[in-house]
Amino acid sequence: MPRLAPVTNATERPVDAIAALYGPADMAKLRVVVLGAGFGGLELATRLSESAAEHVDITLIDKNDAFVFGFSKLDVMFGRTTLADVRAPYREIDKAAVTFRQETVTAIDPAAKRVTTDRATYAADVLVIALGADLDPAATPGLIEGGHEFYSMAGAAGLAPVLGGFESGHAVIGVMGTPYKCPPAPAETALMLHDYLVERGRRSAVEISIVSPLPTPVPPSPDTSKALLAAFAEREIRYVGSSTVASLDPGGSTATLHTGEEMGYDLFLGVPLHRAPRVVIESGLADANGWINVEPTTLATDHPDVYALGDVANAPVPRAGVFAERAAGVVADRILAQIYGGEVAPYDGYGMCYIEFGSGNVGRVEVTFITANGPQGGPFTAPSPLLAVEKENFGTSRLHRWFGR
Repeated sequence: MPRLAPVTNATERPVDAIAALYGPADMAKLRVVVLGAGFGGLELATRLSESAAEHVDITLIDKNDAFVFGFSKLDVMFGRTTLADVRAPYREIDKAAVTFRQETVTAIDPAAKRVTTDRATYAADVLVIALGADLDPAATPGLIEGGHEFYSMAGAAGLAPVLGGFESGHAVIGVMGTPYKCPPAPAETALMLHDYLVERGRRSAVEISIVSPLPTPVPPSPDTSKALLAAFAEREIRYVGSSTVASLDPGGSTATLHTGEEMGYDLFLGVPLHRAPRVVIESGLADANGWINVEPTTLATDHPDVYALGDVANAPVPRAGVFAERAAGVVADRILAQIYGGEVAPYDGYGMCYIEFGSGNVGRVEVTFITANGPQGGPFTAPSPLLAVEKENFGTSRLHRWFGR
């Protein structure tokens, strides 16, 4: 494969030069290997397929057989839908130049841009790592024995019958540490739990508390935090900020915070510690904090033509699908610039998030994280049923774009 160096002059088109040398029929395609088929991987593959199908050969690899939106986990947990209804099988992907492989990545050689899986080995001209973050419930003493994690689909689905049998006591929603996916999710869980208990006539018998490392629910957006804190106060939900859960004592049904405070519980819903996948650690790509170091505005790693985006990268943005999707657009533009030339706008860390406020109402917040003045909160739109419809349309539009549904 001829090396396609980045081009900044939009009138220069490297693929035309290659075609002149080899002939259009013989021109080698740019081999793009994408590890992970979440928001970032799916958006990247789609963008490249739409814009350069004749010039790229995209291999999309994920160990799972289906995609599930992160926010769907709560819907499954609270019985609003079923796991079968929220799964989008990867076999439905039918895009020019995209081949999906359900395989487990076992080794990454970033210098050679070579990937080994449990079934094959792949050589890339451009390698994009979007493997997400793994959950590590065993890292918190007592969590597996005395609590329930709800951040995996299996954990959320398994909690449905547990919630059905929860009649009274103290429900604690606790975060074990940072970073963690979808920072507003613990707040959403508390508000949705409130509704769930009200509908079943149990709310007066249950106390609800949130333990969060964030001083306020959404620090970059004071208006959003104010609205959430008001919603908590109205529903008598306790918010314990700037705290994390260090351990659980299953025998005594007690959670110990990092501050030393002890909190009794009857139901513990935990957000486990997050780690980069082991294969990333073993590749040597991880920094001292365990995540892939990237240049924030390009998502480029220290290795030429190797990018990382989404939860696995250390870009200064929250771990959430909308940020991975926007980052994928920047990486796609950089790859397309290798083919067609042109300038590429930097990644700005912009994201728009829908937040469940309960009672069928959804709010919306916008934040831009990479600016000269640090994170900047954008507009907050007050919760309403109309935004609940907009959130649903957001998910539907992605399924149509990525899977053709």
